[in-house]
Amino acid sequence: MGLGDGSYKHRIDPRPHPAAAPMSAPMKIQLHDILASEDALDYAEPVEALNATLASGNHDYEFRAPLHVQVRYSRSQLDLFFDGEVSGRAEATCGRCLEPFPLAVSQAFSLVLTPATRLSGEIELAPGDLVQSFYEGTEVDLTPLVYEQVMLALPTRPLCGEECRGLCPQCGSNRNVGHCACTIETGDPRWSTLRNLKIYRGA
Repeated sequence: MGLGDGSYKHRIDPRPHPAAAPMSAPMKIQLHDILASEDALDYAEPVEALNATLASGNHDYEFRAPLHVQVRYSRSQLDLFFDGEVSGRAEATCGRCLEPFPLAVSQAFSLVLTPATRLSGEIELAPGDLVQSFYEGTEVDLTPLVYEQVMLALPTRPLCGEECRGLCPQCGSNRNVGHCACTIETGDPRWSTLRNLKIYRGA
């Protein structure tokens, strides 16, 4: 089919296309869309806000790509149920040698959301209530729930490997790369305090 016979113009949709959603748009589900029958979502969760939260802490982690989220959801009267998994890859900083390394993160979750109005008055919390979250309004924002699961999955102290030798305490060189010329004083650690004592003699 040639370009000069007028047929090509019918392949172009003249109607304006809707603008793409911004990368930082949160994933929200309207309450009236959560039914007793289970439904599912499979989507990419942006990480800009998550990285900002991580940067305000110890700067040990940074995500360079969106998180992969798979979630199934349903309801039983006013209680909402969310089950799924969030996974991604972060760039972590080793707590021993301070070198960056890739870290795969994966966390399965099972959450129950109850209406926030149930909190009115004094209630006694049962052990199972401690893992529940609450919602209010006409929609559920999945983004903070997903971010919370990622934070729980991150190690308190990231290590590039259990065999990491860390940094030399004297010159600061990476012991995983090679040996430095520093000598490490050895001996009975019980005498270390006495070795560091300074004795001043009078005139």
